[in-house]
Amino acid sequence: MKRARRAAKAAAKVSAPVEDYLKTIYELERTGAPAGTNEIALRLAIAPASVSGMVRKLARQKLLAHERYRGVTLTEAGRTVALRTIRRHRVIEAYLTRALGFSWDRVHDEAERLEHAASEELVDRMEAAIGDPTTDPHGAPIPTRDGRIVERPVLALSELAPRERGRVVEVGDEDAGRLRFLGEVGLTPGARVQMLERSQVSGAVRLRVGAREHTIGTVLADTVLVERTERA
Repeated sequence: MKRARRAAKAAAKVSAPVEDYLKTIYELERTGAPAGTNEIALRLAIAPASVSGMVRKLARQKLLAHERYRGVTLTEAGRTVALRTIRRHRVIEAYLTRALGFSWDRVHDEAERLEHAASEELVDRMEAAIGDPTTDPHGAPIPTRDGRIVERPVLALSELAPRERGRVVEVGDEDAGRLRFLGEVGLTPGARVQMLERSQVSGAVRLRVGAREHTIGTVLADTVLVERTERA
């Protein structure tokens, strides 16, 4: 109980840049490894030297733990901030699509602008107004009001073996052009897919999506997360 109170106190008031850092580190940690300075810098489009300074600051604030040459990991307080920010972002995305009719390729940038300004009460009301969804428009799970999140076991679409089938669970939301293309070919959350062939030269994959076949590059296929429904 005391530990939870300390985490909540440390997470109570942080700036928008700090929220961005902690959210980014959480997303990198989803890969199963500590987030490195260069990876954080790349995601945030800033200089590695700036990241190093912020990492030292956040470590002093007990929002993350840093081991030299091994990257950073979130503390309980840091994870609280990250999930709170992610919750606001994903609820806003869901509200924009469901209540206001925004297309799924437009909501990420809008949510990035709004997530730091929206109050927790406003986010809760948005969520209730659209029926308390459990995922955002791109299939990513929405953290609960008390900071819990259900991360499902998934793999990249490119990892399916030939003849394996799967169901699209989540897609990357940061590139509007990619989202428009994925929508056009039907690679949206819930879609059933079958891997037909993977090029040994380019890594491109040939898929069956519903009744149609498509070939997409490996970079795009890596942004589509699926769960296996049938092995080869």
